[in-house]
Amino acid sequence: MSKLLDRFRYFKQKGDTFADGHGQVMHTNRDWEDSYRQRWQFDKIVRSTHGVNCTGSCSWKIYVKNGLVTWETQQTDYPRTRPDLPNHEPRGCPRGASYSWYLYSANRLKYPLVRKRLIELWRDALSRQPDPVLAWESIMNDPQKCQSYKQVRGRGGFIRSNWKELNQLIAAANVWTVKNYGPDRVAGFSPIPAMSMVSYAAGTRYLSLLGGTCLSFYDWYCDLPPASPMTWGRANRCPGIRRLVQLQLYHRLGL
Repeated sequence: MSKLLDRFRYFKQKGDTFADGHGQVMHTNRDWEDSYRQRWQFDKIVRSTHGVNCTGSCSWKIYVKNGLVTWETQQTDYPRTRPDLPNHEPRGCPRGASYSWYLYSANRLKYPLVRKRLIELWRDALSRQPDPVLAWESIMNDPQKCQSYKQVRGRGGFIRSNWKELNQLIAAANVWTVKNYGPDRVAGFSPIPAMSMVSYAAGTRYLSLLGGTCLSFYDWYCDLPPASPMTWGRANRCPGIRRLVQLQLYHRLGL
């Protein structure tokens, strides 16, 4: 019988029972299950780690299908730890487990973005004044222009630009800020050094030579900063669950 008629007769069908009537055999179409099977199919497994502003110390199994990452699970083949301690595997956080979604997400930043209202003001100022610093100064000295782009913060409105244009804007803004307020009013932070020493050193070196303020790269770590140093006043030590076997006193507070 057709699938359409089967749907109309769904609640009237009564198949064979088993387990003293607690179970029922249904002869319905099960093509919908193929979508789940296809979701978890893969061609090969490769070893990798995650680079979402992370140390990248956890080993992962990456399942690849048609050249695309489909899903991932933690590796469990770490070297054995001390005989008197349990192994620390598996290693890998939920953030890493969602990396395949992040990799192909429409929310992933692939190009430099800038607030539309700000870049319109910048392009207009640069067309009137070819000196980038003076062009930025014309925006900063106009309260109406400043208010027009600051009041839309938090509302999105970003558009795609290019690095050449935005680097010029950033440099002009930094020079103007240093001249008017001092170099310590330029603040920023780089990616964590464990992720990329070159990226970390480039940003930190720039701020240091400029006399700017280097913020903590630890702020990259998602919810770790508010969970540990901002609450307890010190960075987390990540001892691991295996340390429990070495404790003489175990005190759980606030759980």
